[in-house]
Amino acid sequence: MTTSSNDGWRIFRGDGVPRSVSMPAAPPWRRFRTPGMPPPALPYLIAPEHADIVNAALHLRRPLLVTGSAGTGKSSLARAVAHELSLGEVLRWPVNSRSSVQEALYRYDAIGRLRETTLSRDRGEAEPSIGTFVRLGPLGTALAPQDTPRALLVDEMDKGDVDLPNDLLTVFEEGVFEITELARLPEEMADVEVLTADHRGTVPVHRGQVQCTEFPVVVITSNGERDFPPAFLRRCIRLDLPMPDEERLRAIVAAHLGPEILQEVDDLLQAFLRRRAPGELATDQLLNAVFLRSGGVDLDADGLLDAVLHQLTGTV
Repeated sequence: MTTSSNDGWRIFRGDGVPRSVSMPAAPPWRRFRTPGMPPPALPYLIAPEHADIVNAALHLRRPLLVTGSAGTGKSSLARAVAHELSLGEVLRWPVNSRSSVQEALYRYDAIGRLRETTLSRDRGEAEPSIGTFVRLGPLGTALAPQDTPRALLVDEMDKGDVDLPNDLLTVFEEGVFEITELARLPEEMADVEVLTADHRGTVPVHRGQVQCTEFPVVVITSNGERDFPPAFLRRCIRLDLPMPDEERLRAIVAAHLGPEILQEVDDLLQAFLRRRAPGELATDQLLNAVFLRSGGVDLDADGLLDAVLHQLTGTV
C-alpha cells in the first residue's frame, strides 16, 4: 500500500502557488460522453431472481417499481436494461415536489409562438408551424409511436406530490395522451411534427393524439420515503434490491476496476462493511475508495477514509 510520504497524487497543495498539472484519469463511472455519442456502458450485476422480476415486467408491459437503499443500483438498472436490449438512450424524468405529469408529457411555448408569428408576419414570411413550439417531455417521448420501445427512468417517484402516482394511472394503463393545443387545430392541420425530449428530431402527431405502439420500458425508483396508493401498485411489478453482501461487493469491484485490484483492497472492503452496519453507505462509495487506493492514495491519512465512506443519513 502506498505510504503517506508519497504525495504524488496530491494535485491540489493548498499553498497558493499556481502550477500546471496533468489531470489523472477519471473513474469509469465519472467519464462523460461526447455529445451525440452513446453513454459508456458500465457493468451491472444483478441476481438471477431479480433479473426474473425485470423479465416479468418486460413480458407484461408493466412499469417496474424498484425500491431499495441508496447505492443498490436502482437508477443504473434502467441503463443496464436499455443497453442489453439495444433500446437506445434512456429517457430520464427526475421527480421532485413540483413535478407534474403534464410537464413530463409535453410543454407548449405559447409566448414563443406569439413572438415568432408576429415577427414572421412583419417580415412577410410564412408563419412557423405550431409543432416548433411543442416539445414532448421524457414520458411523452417514451409514449410516441415507434417500432421498438424506449426506456424511461422515473427517478425518485416518492419525492413527488402525493397525487402524482394517481395522475399517472390513465397514461400507464392506456398508453395515450392528448396535446390539447394540437387537438383544437382545424382539419387541414391535423398532422403536426413535434419536437422530442432527447433533441433527436420530431415525431408526427395526428389530431393531437399521442398513442404508443409499444409500451415503453419504464423503471420507477423509490427510496421508500412514503407509500404509494394501491391502484398504482397494482399496475406495477415490484422489485426490492437488497444491499449487496461481501461476495457481491467483491464481484462489483472486480467488474468495474478489474479482478486484480481485489488483492489490494480487502481492508477497505472490511471497513466498508463495518461502517455500513450501523447506517447507510452506498456501493459507489466503496468503488470511490478502491479507485483512490489504486491511484496511489493513502486512505489511512487522517480523515480521508471518513470523507469517502461517510454516512448518508443524519446531520452533515
